[in-house]
Amino acid sequence: MLSKRIIPCLDVRDGKTTKGIKFRENVDIGDPVEMGKYYYDQGADEIVFYDITASSDRRDIMIEVVQRVAKEIFIPFSVGGGIRTVEDIRGVLLAGAEKVSVNSAAVRNPEIITQGARAFGSQCIVLGMDVKEVKPSEKIPSGYEIVVDGGRTSTDIDALAWAKKAETLGAGEICLNSIDADGTQEGYELTLTSLISENVNIPVIASGGAGNIEHIYDVFTRGKADAALIASIVHYGTYTIRKIKEELQIRGVKVRANW
Repeated sequence: MLSKRIIPCLDVRDGKTTKGIKFRENVDIGDPVEMGKYYYDQGADEIVFYDITASSDRRDIMIEVVQRVAKEIFIPFSVGGGIRTVEDIRGVLLAGAEKVSVNSAAVRNPEIITQGARAFGSQCIVLGMDVKEVKPSEKIPSGYEIVVDGGRTSTDIDALAWAKKAETLGAGEICLNSIDADGTQEGYELTLTSLISENVNIPVIASGGAGNIEHIYDVFTRGKADAALIASIVHYGTYTIRKIKEELQIRGVKVRANW
């Protein structure tokens, strides 16, 4: 059995790490490079950096931050936000990231997934999915809709259908973020997570809602996720990554003891 991964997520706005609830009311909480180094030292398996306003502002990705991070941490990290072309992907990877996350741009131009996978390998291409629960309909039979531009724009795209399509296009991994659960610390959206995990053959990272160890345990066992993105519970000092992993080990979840 593969080890489950614990992945701190740092949302970045104007060069600062920020945190909100359901993509709103964000407050700045620190320097992304310093925080990335801190979580690396604690034993994080990977780290994710999202430039949360690059897509909505139609501006380029934070290459300078990526370069600074690459000098400080020596585990895989991925970067998302503002990536629209294969050249953008190339620039992020050359700056030191191991993976890129495409989200809004992939919805508008799905071919970027295939182009990126062909150029750099599927293992470098993560599909970011921001999802909200809606009333099931003919267009959205699963009851989960893809939204883009940092949660600002609805798409009428069914989340399950999009996940399956992205896999066929060449995505190597899915980072699945529930907007309804984001920042609430009330638990991951397990129905959504298991729906996607059970219907694709690539790893699924669950995102949005972690508030305690039980939530992470649940998303690995009931949600069938391969990795858990965490933010508030480590940003605000409720848990350390080592404490999370030790508690998961006690519960029988296989994790890497890399501290």
